[in-house]
Amino acid sequence: MTAMMKATVFVAPGRIELVDKPIPAIGPNDALIRITTTTICGTDVHILKGEYPVVPGLTIGHEPVGVIEKLGSAVQGYREGQRVIAGAICPNFNSYAAQDGAASQDGSYLIPSGHCGGHGYKATAGWRFGNLIDGTQAEYVLVPDAQANLAPIPDGLTDEQVLMCPDIMSTGFKGAENANIKLGDTVVVFAQGPIGLCATAGARLMGATTVIAVDGNDHRLGISKVMGADVTLNFRNCDVVGEIMKLTGGRGADSAIEALGTQATFEQALRVLKPGGTLSSLGVYSSDLTIPLSAFAAGLGDHRINTALCPGGKERMRRLMNVVASNRVDLGVLVTHTYKLDDIVAAYELFANQRDGVLKVAIKPN
Repeated sequence: MTAMMKATVFVAPGRIELVDKPIPAIGPNDALIRITTTTICGTDVHILKGEYPVVPGLTIGHEPVGVIEKLGSAVQGYREGQRVIAGAICPNFNSYAAQDGAASQDGSYLIPSGHCGGHGYKATAGWRFGNLIDGTQAEYVLVPDAQANLAPIPDGLTDEQVLMCPDIMSTGFKGAENANIKLGDTVVVFAQGPIGLCATAGARLMGATTVIAVDGNDHRLGISKVMGADVTLNFRNCDVVGEIMKLTGGRGADSAIEALGTQATFEQALRVLKPGGTLSSLGVYSSDLTIPLSAFAAGLGDHRINTALCPGGKERMRRLMNVVASNRVDLGVLVTHTYKLDDIVAAYELFANQRDGVLKVAIKPN
């Protein structure tokens, strides 16, 4: 009889269910991870709402913390029983895309099925868990290309301390890295959800000396101060663009990070930039964007607009866990609620509706 596990699957827009599924069988390059903690992401809510399409029956979730249950025969350097994480993005680092510096866009594993061109470039295809293969909101998850994607958890770090590393921390920090931040810069971060809070922390670590956090929630703005914001602006109480221009003496910000994915935040991020500034976009957009002519200086303002899908792989995860272990940032404070996997539908209802001061929910299978 096939061994079974509990898994959270997408059924239809507005509906997820906890069902029984077979525990995955692994191949030589894979690893089977027993999940000890995972979480719900804003992208999962986009999937739930039908704004980001996945196939019905797919196990969703992409942020695994767990223990190696079984290793494929070709995977070396790890042991069963070892605590590990894997990035939400788990490419094959032998691919053309990865060796070209775009590992997050690697679709080389889709070539045999005819779903990707011969060189393996496919936008967002490095994001496999809960997107193109079964994900992490389950008792077990199969990690492909395990030797490249598993990262051992340093002794002394809890699940909650490293839970942000697979996606939220990697994404937020990538927003800061993509913002071309220099020592002494002024950086504005629009939206202070979990990714925006990580971008705020990342901007400070990258050398910004004035970090301005923008949100409509005073509680989140308070947390942004802990994460490294020097100035907080509630867009419900002020003209954000006008205030930022005053704060910069009319110069504008060196960089702006957009961490929500709406026309309003994207446009404001562009309007506060100095000529030659960088807009680093992290939002998952669900409709077309319009670029305002004046803010774009008719295309002549030397602005840069960078987009990103968070980096994955074991080296990225190792570096992020080093930041946590060295106490440069404490992201465990973002875990505000804990639910059992059996109660994940209720956890989605809480998270999707942003009730009770929720930031991130830890999901525990046992």
